[in-house]
Amino acid sequence: MPVPANPKIYHIVHLDRLPSIVSEGALVCDAEVIRRSLGGTIIGMNSIKTRRLKELCLTSHPDLLVGGCVPFYFCPRSVMLYKIFCGNDPELSYRRGQQPILHLEADLRQTVAWANQQRVRWAFTHFECRGSIL
Repeated sequence: MPVPANPKIYHIVHLDRLPSIVSEGALVCDAEVIRRSLGGTIIGMNSIKTRRLKELCLTSHPDLLVGGCVPFYFCPRSVMLYKIFCGNDPELSYRRGQQPILHLEADLRQTVAWANQQRVRWAFTHFECRGSIL
C-alpha cells in the first residue's frame, strides 16, 4: 500500500473536554490532565490508561512514559471508537455512545514540522499502532 500524499493523524476526545483544550491552547496528555485536574469525560479503558501512565516507556525517549504523550492514530476510526460503539467491553466504563465524541484530524507532515520548529519531542510507536506528539 503506498503512503498517502498528505497523511493524516487522528485523535478522539469527548466533547466536554473541548473547553480545557481551548483554554490550554493545546491537547494535553493524560498525565497532565490528572496533574492539573482538568476534568472532562474519560473515554478510554482505565486498565490501558493506567499501564500507559505507570509502566510503558518509549524506547526512543526512555525517560518518558506513554501517558506523558498525546496519542494520535493513523486510522480515522480507532479500535477504541469501535469499542465505544459496541458498548459491551467490561473494561470500558464510558457507555454514552459516539455522539459526543470529537474526531480531531491533523496533517502529519505539518504537525511534525511544527513540533520540530517548537522543539517539541515526538515519536512514532507501535504501542497500539499510533504516533505521538510528546
